[in-house]
Amino acid sequence: MSGQNPTQTADITPLQQMTASCSGAVLTSLFVTPLDVVKIRLQAQKNPFFKGKCFVYCNGLMDHICLCENGNSKAWYKAPGHFSGTLDAFIKIVRHEGIKSLWSGLPPTLVMAVPATVIYFTCYDQLCTALRVRMGDHAQEAPILAGALARVGSVTVISPLELIRTKLQSQKRSYRELTACIRSAVETEGWLSLWRGWGPTLLRDVPFSAMYWYNYERGKAWLCKRYNTREPTFAITFISGAVSGSVASVATLPFDVVKTRRQVELGELQALNLSYHASSSSTVSVMRRIVAENGIGGLFAGFLPRVMKVAPACAIMISCYEFGKAFFQRHNQDRTLVPLQSDNA
Repeated sequence: MSGQNPTQTADITPLQQMTASCSGAVLTSLFVTPLDVVKIRLQAQKNPFFKGKCFVYCNGLMDHICLCENGNSKAWYKAPGHFSGTLDAFIKIVRHEGIKSLWSGLPPTLVMAVPATVIYFTCYDQLCTALRVRMGDHAQEAPILAGALARVGSVTVISPLELIRTKLQSQKRSYRELTACIRSAVETEGWLSLWRGWGPTLLRDVPFSAMYWYNYERGKAWLCKRYNTREPTFAITFISGAVSGSVASVATLPFDVVKTRRQVELGELQALNLSYHASSSSTVSVMRRIVAENGIGGLFAGFLPRVMKVAPACAIMISCYEFGKAFFQRHNQDRTLVPLQSDNA
């Protein structure tokens, strides 16, 4: 996926690609999760959560809907403190609760982010390599199609896990009760009920992926040419990932706002044991409600926080991934050179 040489992906195995993407997802979560923990604390201070209230936890890699049951033991956040700003929140959280509190919510993030990222990045690499060969003169557009298809695959695989996790958070259930609940939903609504929310997720994530990969590959190639280097450096991949992630996040922000609204509405209804009617919460109807309540600007709510989270997350993720792939490429080349040298000797 280096942009200059499509055959480079063949230098490493799919298992090595999975390892590189897995390490990237873990490192990204470790770096970015504290930012979202602080953001949630500041939000809780201004608008305290109460029993049955839900909020969306997002660290730039994955979104999670969280039900707040008692504000302390069941929620992903502690009781609201008195913070004057972001830096003050960082200092007080570390001082009074310990540095580990900055990574609260990390386990569920990793449970969802790691498999999704592994599927997504590995599929992208394999698809992009194949498409570059087949598209000939239009090979530069291969990242658009490969990114979109890879995202469809990862979202489709992860959606049932997301639904199951949401049900576990919305009401305390044993795994036997959860199995019975899922079986009942399948019997009454069919297997497609396990992919509820799949459509709005695709509306946001597929355009994001298509724009992100196209801009990333073009930006990386341009920077390599500008600095006269054949292989992209860590700085080049970091800058390309940050810029392309920022552009894609702004362009798809309205769909992110809609998805967040739907997640919160669904979680609150589940908390109150009320039925969820998808027809009344379709993407178009939610957009209309947002525009009616807040105007067109409502569709771009959270512009700055989204860019501040997504840009570093994309930059760290792609940089770690490219570094991991380069490591395995060198490792494989060294292994092939050793037998050749021994034969010549």
